[in-house]
Amino acid sequence: TSITSAKIQVNGVHLHYQQTGEGSHAVLLLPGMLGSGQTDFGPQLKSMNKQLFTIVAWDPRGYGQSIPPSRDFPPDFFERDAKDAVDLMQALKFKKFSLLGWSDGGITALIAAAKYPTLIHKLVVWGANVSVTQEDVRIYNGIRDVSKWSEKVKKPLEEMYGHKYFAKTCEDWVDGISRFAEKSDGNICQELLPDIKCPTFIIHGEKDPLVPQAHAEYIHKHVKGSR
Repeated sequence: TSITSAKIQVNGVHLHYQQTGEGSHAVLLLPGMLGSGQTDFGPQLKSMNKQLFTIVAWDPRGYGQSIPPSRDFPPDFFERDAKDAVDLMQALKFKKFSLLGWSDGGITALIAAAKYPTLIHKLVVWGANVSVTQEDVRIYNGIRDVSKWSEKVKKPLEEMYGHKYFAKTCEDWVDGISRFAEKSDGNICQELLPDIKCPTFIIHGEKDPLVPQAHAEYIHKHVKGSR
């Protein structure tokens, strides 16, 4: 089946999404920092089972083709993304759906599952964290300068955004996420984890260069019945 690419107005912005498949199980794919449906989920859009699933990959506001507006990082940017994501799926007339989120998209998915438990069927997150330590801030600052990124990771993002927007948004992201470390426990959304009621699967790369494994273990411990 082909992949539809479209925009829909949600919460005062025009959000871009791609959709494919005609299965009864709707799934939203949530990209990571600076990512879009196309850059982060090209293989899934192409290869996921289209008889079982209806697959939607979105570009959060300020990312991918959901510009304007330019991306910013107010203190509640994860909550804003979670509301946008859920409202997008409702605007597309999905009554219940699963969330597959990686990195920042994983954090967004955890918040959405906790805040809208009646809408979320199942949850898969990988490379996600629910707090920011001083060690994390040190790691984030290591990627602040995009000119030092590997060509493989940098190229698709530079092609999508142009160098200037890409470089500035990365710096703004580092500042935005580092702000959580100023709180006593570095909290992003720790208190919400017990509110997640759906079946939850946590995946973590042992060699993840950006998110130490302790973050995944914390999520597993605090999301009841997660695997």
